[in-house]
Amino acid sequence: MDTQQLADFLRVRREALGPQDVGLPGTSRRRTPGLRREEVARLADMSTDYYTRLEQVRAPQPSPAVLRALTRALRLTLDERDHLFRLAGHEVPDRRRADDHVSPVLLSILDRLIDVPAQVMTDLGVTLVQNHLARAVFGDLTRLGGPTASVIHRWFTDPEARAGYPLQDHDRESRVLVADLRAAVVRRDDAPARLLVRRLLRDSAEFAALWPLQDVGVLRGRRKRVRHPDVGLLELDCQALVDEDRTQVLALFAPAPGTPAAERLALLGVIGALQEPSPL
Repeated sequence: MDTQQLADFLRVRREALGPQDVGLPGTSRRRTPGLRREEVARLADMSTDYYTRLEQVRAPQPSPAVLRALTRALRLTLDERDHLFRLAGHEVPDRRRADDHVSPVLLSILDRLIDVPAQVMTDLGVTLVQNHLARAVFGDLTRLGGPTASVIHRWFTDPEARAGYPLQDHDRESRVLVADLRAAVVRRDDAPARLLVRRLLRDSAEFAALWPLQDVGVLRGRRKRVRHPDVGLLELDCQALVDEDRTQVLALFAPAPGTPAAERLALLGVIGALQEPSPL
């Protein structure tokens, strides 16, 4: 671990970003260039003290999870992420297997979406990053690990995952998820995709009945209804923007025209802001 170069790299990358680059409100009172340390810490969901110690060469070796959080907070490219891992004394993630690096372009778009729920997901249904409203609507899905990290696995194995959706929508949702997963499995042709299918075939009789039907359909847009315990039914038009290698999607959930969804999302945004936990 090269602590001095790690500290220098973090400082330079922090100073290269402005508040507008990461979706934060700008201010003319800044005496130094770039983001403040506390802003980076908040974006990375860590304490300001810990991040400060990293820049001051006083912190122990950061974990891979911390490095991934800093990669997103500082909007690093894949090459910059790999450099960060090397400076911290860790193996560089395998680009052929790891799909948890969110491109700065997708993050930049997400930063600007403040009035609609939005989140970046892998094509296996793992949520990588969410904006404030997405957390308010769906909960914080980025903290889930293992098989339950995939919304597809949760849908077919955890009854609680369906609790917020009207019963009459369940069958359609199941078929849509299976069709999208089949397209992703063939497109990826990798171990994580095959493992997810094996687990679902083992754990869900419903999935096992749908999988042989050979339905295929890449999920791009649809109407989604979510019953939220605080504001009631939300009718949302879901649009998926796919990245260039088709392993990640930016999912947008716009309020459906002619419904009270916009007003309810605004209320939910206020409620969610009051309930947001502070970084540890």
